[in-house]
Amino acid sequence: MTATIDNTPGGQPAGHPGGGHPGAHPGGGHPGHPGITGVGAVRAEGFVYDRAPMLVYWETTLACGLACRHCRATAQPERNPLELTTEEGYRLLDEITKFGRPYPHLVLTGGDPLNRPDLHDLVCAATERGIGASLAPAATDLLTREVMASLHEAGVQNISLSIDGSDAARHDGFRMVPGTFEKTLQAAKWAREVGLPIQVNTLVTDETLADLPAIYELMLTMDIMRWSLFMLITTGRGSSLHEVSPADSERLNAWAFSLVKRSPFQIKTTEATHYRRLAIKTMQAAGMSADEILRTSVGRGFGIRDGNGIVFINHDGTVNPSGFLPIPLGNVRTSSIVELYRDHEVMLALRNPEGFKGRCGMCEYGRVCGGSRARAYARTGDPLEADPLCPYVPTGNAPAYGLA
Repeated sequence: MTATIDNTPGGQPAGHPGGGHPGAHPGGGHPGHPGITGVGAVRAEGFVYDRAPMLVYWETTLACGLACRHCRATAQPERNPLELTTEEGYRLLDEITKFGRPYPHLVLTGGDPLNRPDLHDLVCAATERGIGASLAPAATDLLTREVMASLHEAGVQNISLSIDGSDAARHDGFRMVPGTFEKTLQAAKWAREVGLPIQVNTLVTDETLADLPAIYELMLTMDIMRWSLFMLITTGRGSSLHEVSPADSERLNAWAFSLVKRSPFQIKTTEATHYRRLAIKTMQAAGMSADEILRTSVGRGFGIRDGNGIVFINHDGTVNPSGFLPIPLGNVRTSSIVELYRDHEVMLALRNPEGFKGRCGMCEYGRVCGGSRARAYARTGDPLEADPLCPYVPTGNAPAYGLA
């Protein structure tokens, strides 16, 4: 799997470019295409995204020139004949507009979407419909300065790249292709030159944990908009890797939040929503009011999790709550993405934290956090179970901010 771009807010108390909501992402749209809705235009009510997801992820292809050890998609060298065709892609874009305005933001991922010869046409088609798009390519020879410039002109708003080690030996060891580290740094340079904001994703496992401070130092040299720490979910090839412990995840979240005030870019976590609890407590201890916390970039991301504000479309059209939560809901070839998102019983359950089990079901942070439904599913087979990475024991207090 290539780097997945995640435009949900991270944890920067002051809004920072790339945060994922108006005021916290680059430009609120695309400077060359003013009709495109900006990332984060879809808002929640009571931290629930019932009307529309903020983000629609489309795994455009499984084809990829890399063989990453943690690939969710178990990408392969050649395209799969079951991929959605160009015309089916256009119909999917039409269906996305049926969510109504403001439209969700489209994230084109894979595999490597650059393996689709119609990628430029698909981006143009999204732009024509007013749908904003982000790109999650692999760092291969297909990713050139010219390609990035062309796709940016067509409407791509930002790009994600992955760096899983502070040097070539560490990073290329994960990507399984020598030279990928240098290609990624070169791609980041080209992206800056053509005006594409960059998110860098870093996988967090017990193997990469100790290297994170050195990776952060590398990030300081790259002029990025966001650094996203992806906490491993043991799916796909990632099943052979090991998650960090709950205690390590708590220390990591505290360290990441401590960097926020001095970091020139936003820092966020993915599949570690309990970061929000730590951020809330830290900001409350600093004297911030509930309204002030809700206006931060981390506050604007409250509630977003697998199936709530997020939906994922596989290469063959199968719809899942997220890329890391492989529960098939239906297929866009035969069903409406709008109906699957809004009405499927699994999605309704994922958007109802009162129905969560164990500690997550009792937690006063249930609506703002909700835990990783993907990790609960990977560990127990039940997406409503407690997130095993979070060590917090609920206090029985009233819900955060008095929410019912």
